[in-house]
Amino acid sequence: MEFCCPGGWKMNYPDVPALRFGVLGPLRVWRGETVLDLGPVQQRVVLAVLALQAGRPVGRQQMINAVWGDAPPRNAVNLVQRHVSGLRRVLEPERPGHAPSGLLAWTEVGYQLTVPKRALDLDVFEGGLSRARAARAAGQLQEAAEALHSALGLWRGPVCDGLSSPFLDAQADRLDESRISVLEERIELDLAIGVHADLIAELRDLVARHPLRERLYGLLMLALYRVGRQADALTVFRDARRHLHDELGVEPGAALQQLHQQILAADPELVAAGAAEVGAMTETRRPLPVQLPHQIPDFTGRHAELDRLDALVTGPHENIGTSVVITSIAGTAGVGKTALAVHWAHRISAKFPDGQLYVNLRGFDPTGSAMKPAEAIRGFLDAFGVTPQQLPTSLEAQAALYRSLLAGRRVLILLDNAAGEDQVRPLLPGSPGCLVIVTSRNELQGLIVTEGAQPVLVDLMSVPEARQLLSRRIGVSRVAAEAQAVDSIIALCARLPLALMLVAARAATHPGFRLSAFAAELSEAGGSLDAFDSEDQATNVRAVFSWSYQRLSLSGQRLFRLLGLHFGPDVSLPAMVSLAGMPKEQVRHALAELTRAHLVSERIPGRFAIHDLLRAYATEVAYAHDPDDYRYAARYRVLDHYLHSAYRADEVLNRHRDRPFTPAAASVEVTPESPPDQKQALAWFESEHAVLLAVLRHATGFDTHIWQLAWALASFFEYQGHWRDWRDSQTMALDASLRLPDKQAQALSHSLLGSAFVQLSNYDYARTHLQHALGMYGELGDNAGQAYAHHSLARMLERQGLYSEALPHVQEELTLFKAAGNDIGRARALNAVGWFHAQLGDYTQALDCCQQALDLQREIGDRFGQAETYDSLGYAHSHLGHQQEATSCYQRAVNLYGELGDRYSEADVLVALGDAHQAFRDSESAQIAWQRALTILEQLDHPRADSVRARMRESNEYDMSAPRASRRPADSVATGSASVQRPRRRHKLGTDAT
Repeated sequence: MEFCCPGGWKMNYPDVPALRFGVLGPLRVWRGETVLDLGPVQQRVVLAVLALQAGRPVGRQQMINAVWGDAPPRNAVNLVQRHVSGLRRVLEPERPGHAPSGLLAWTEVGYQLTVPKRALDLDVFEGGLSRARAARAAGQLQEAAEALHSALGLWRGPVCDGLSSPFLDAQADRLDESRISVLEERIELDLAIGVHADLIAELRDLVARHPLRERLYGLLMLALYRVGRQADALTVFRDARRHLHDELGVEPGAALQQLHQQILAADPELVAAGAAEVGAMTETRRPLPVQLPHQIPDFTGRHAELDRLDALVTGPHENIGTSVVITSIAGTAGVGKTALAVHWAHRISAKFPDGQLYVNLRGFDPTGSAMKPAEAIRGFLDAFGVTPQQLPTSLEAQAALYRSLLAGRRVLILLDNAAGEDQVRPLLPGSPGCLVIVTSRNELQGLIVTEGAQPVLVDLMSVPEARQLLSRRIGVSRVAAEAQAVDSIIALCARLPLALMLVAARAATHPGFRLSAFAAELSEAGGSLDAFDSEDQATNVRAVFSWSYQRLSLSGQRLFRLLGLHFGPDVSLPAMVSLAGMPKEQVRHALAELTRAHLVSERIPGRFAIHDLLRAYATEVAYAHDPDDYRYAARYRVLDHYLHSAYRADEVLNRHRDRPFTPAAASVEVTPESPPDQKQALAWFESEHAVLLAVLRHATGFDTHIWQLAWALASFFEYQGHWRDWRDSQTMALDASLRLPDKQAQALSHSLLGSAFVQLSNYDYARTHLQHALGMYGELGDNAGQAYAHHSLARMLERQGLYSEALPHVQEELTLFKAAGNDIGRARALNAVGWFHAQLGDYTQALDCCQQALDLQREIGDRFGQAETYDSLGYAHSHLGHQQEATSCYQRAVNLYGELGDRYSEADVLVALGDAHQAFRDSESAQIAWQRALTILEQLDHPRADSVRARMRESNEYDMSAPRASRRPADSVATGSASVQRPRRRHKLGTDAT
C-alpha cells in the first residue's frame, strides 16, 4: 500500500500508521487523510518540541526552556500541563478521561511522545538519507539519487513554519542546513549519473538564494561545462568571486579555484567524474578537527599488522559505509601500540575527510587518574565548536550530541591508552562512516564480542625490525660495523621498541662511543621494572631507564626525579620551576637535556609530558634517592604554585567575587603565574584543567591546598560549563575540609557543592548541602555566610520557577546583611528582592526595592552595584510599559559598566536594551544596541555572540514578514510575552557561595 501526504510523503509499506506527524514544513498531524486542528499557537509549539524529540522524554523544566527560553511566564508549569491535556484530547479523542495515554505519556523523567515507526516525516527523511548513502557507498548511484529525491520531497517548507521558540528556532536552523547539504549531495549524484541540463535552472535559483555557498557555484559551473557552455561556467566563477569579495572580502576556496582551472584547461576528467569526484570538485569544507599527534618520521616494520589494518578499510570485506568499524590494538606497555596506531591513522587519513579526533584516555596512568568518558566527550565537542551554552547537562545527552555530530560524516577517531570497555563504549559513534582505533594494554574482549571490534595484537619487534630501527636512528654503517654488539643490545632490550629507542637516543648523542660499550653497560645493570616482571628477565626495561638516568647531569637527574613527584598528566615550565625550586634557566636547560634523551616530550610549546613507564621509574628513583622531607617540600611547592596561580587567575576572571580567605604566603622558591587579563586567565585555567583535577585527586595529605584550590576553580568551572568537574572538585574539597578543624572551610565547601548541584538540576542534593552550609554559618555566627547560603537557595528555587518560595530567602538575606553591617551585600540583596518581585509580576514593588538599593549604593559609592540595579530597574520598567524609563535605566547601566571596564556586563545590558527597544517597536534602535553588544562580544571572543546574531536575524525576518500579529501580540510588553526573549542576566549577587 502506498500513501502520499501533502508534500510528497510516500510510504511504501503494508501498514500505514493511522496517525502521522509532519514537521518538515508547517506542523501537521493527519488521521487518515484528515488534517487535525492542533489548537492555539503555544499548544502547537509544545507538540512541535515533543515531535522533534519523539521517543525521548522531555522534562518539565526542559519543556519550559524549549518553549519560552530563559524568561518563562510565572504560570509556565500550568500552561505546559494545560497544553499537554489539550493535545491528548486532539490526538486521542476516544481515550477515557482518566485512562493513561499511550501516545503522549508522562514518564518519571518527563513527557514523551511515542510516534509509530515511519509516522514522522523527519524519521522517514533520515531513513531515506541513510539508504541513499549506503547505496552511494556501494556504487549504486541511480538508487542513491532516487532515494535522495524521495527524501527531499518530504519537505513542505521550513521546519515547523509559523512557529517560534528558542528550541524550535535552533532546530529549524540545524535541519535547514542539513536539507541544503542533502540537496547539494543529490545534485552531485544527478551530475554523476548524467543529468546536466535539467539542473541548470534549479542551480541558478539555489545560487541566487544562497549566494555564499561555494559548493552550489561549483555544481552550477560543472553542469554548464558538461552541456558545452564553458564560457557560461567561467562567468559563474567570476560572479562567485566578485560576490565573495564584495560581501566577505575573501577569495573563493581552493576547491572552487581548482575547478575553475580545470574548466579553463578543458580537463577531460570533468566529463567522466563520478559522485565522489564531483563532491571533491565542488565542496568547500568547513574547518574540521585534525588532532592526530605528530607521526614518527622513522617508523619501522610492523608490516603484518599494517596489512591487517589496511584490510579493514580497503579489503573486499570493507564495510565503513554501512557500519562503524572498530579495531582494537592491544599489547604490553612500550611495545609501540600508539606509534602503530598514529602511523596507520596518518596513512589512511585521506579516507576520512570529515576529520580526525584523538584523545589519550590515560587508562594506565601511574597516578590511576584514568580519563572519564565525559571528559573525553567534552573535548571532542569542543573540537567541533560546541559552546558551553550549547552543552547538555547529562552525560547521556552529551554523548547523544557527540553521536549526532558524527552522523553522516567520515571521521577517524583514535582512542589511545584505554583502560577497558566501559571507558570506550560512550565514545563510539552511532552511525556508519566512521573508523574507531582503540589502543590498550588489555585485549578488550568485551568490544570484540559485543561491538565486533577487530583485534590486532602488537607483539615485540622481530630482530630484523629492531635492527632496522637502530639503523635508522644511529646510522646504517655504525650498525653494520658492530653487528654482534647490535644483536646484544636488541636481546637485552627484549626487542621492546621503547627500550630500543632509548638506547638509540643515547648512542646518537655520543657518536664516538662504541656500541659494544652500551651493550656491556646494559648487561651489567641488575634492576627491573616491576610492571614488566616476567619469567623472561630479558623483557625488563629498568636497566635501560636507569642507564639513561645515570648519564644525565646532576640537574637533569634531579629534575627527572621531581617529574615522578608531579601529579600529571603534563607540566608547564613555570610549574616545573616551582616544583624544582630552581632558577628558570636552569630548569629550561635540564628539560632540554631530558627532551634530547627522549625521557620527556614537549607536546606543545612549553608543556612537557613523560611516558607512563618513565614516570613510574622516576617515582621509584625519587623514593629511593630523596628523603621524605625533600619530597614533601617539592610537592608543597608545586601545590603552592597551582593554588596561588589559580587564586590570582580567579581574581582576574571574577574580580567582583568576595574572597573569604587569602592563601598562606608561598615560599620564596615558588613563582606563581599571574595572568594579566580575563582572556589569559581563562587560557591558563584551560591549559591546566586536567592537571588541576589530578592535583585534587592525588594531593594526599595536603587538605588545605585541596579545598582552597577547589574554591579557586569554581568560577572557571561555572563559566565554562564544567558542571561535573565543579561537583567532583567540591566533593573532594568537602572531604578534605572534614579532615580539618576548619568549620569555615566546611561551610564554604558545602555551599559551593550545593551550587554545583543546582547547575546539574539535582535539587535534592543541592538543598541538603546548602542547608548544611546555612547551619554551619549559623553556628559560626557568620551572618554574611548565611546570607550567601540563602542567596544560593533562592537561586535554586528560581531555576525551578518557584519565585514565591525564593522571595523569603532573599528577604532573609537582606536581614542578615543588615546584621553583618555589610552595606554592599545589603544593597545588592535589596536589588535581589526587587528582582523576585518582578518575577512574580509585582513590578511596582520591584521598583520600590530596587530604588532603595540604588539610593544606598549611591551613598556608599558602589558603582558596580548601581549598574546591576539600573539593569533590574530597566527590566521592571519595561514590563510596566514605561518605555522612556526602561531605556534610560538600561543606558545608565551600560554607561557605568563601560566606565568600570566590565565589558561583558556592558554587552549583556546592551542586549537587554535592544530587547526593550524591539518590544516597544523601535527596531532601528534595537539593531544599534545589539550591534554594539555584538562588537564587544566578538572582541571578547565570547560564544554569546551567536545568540545576539540570531536576535538580529530574527528581528529582520519579522520586520520583513509583518504584519504577523500572532508572533508578537500588541500587549507583549506588559505581559512579557514578546517573541524576542533575552536570557536571564545577573540581577542579584554572583552565583558563587562565598
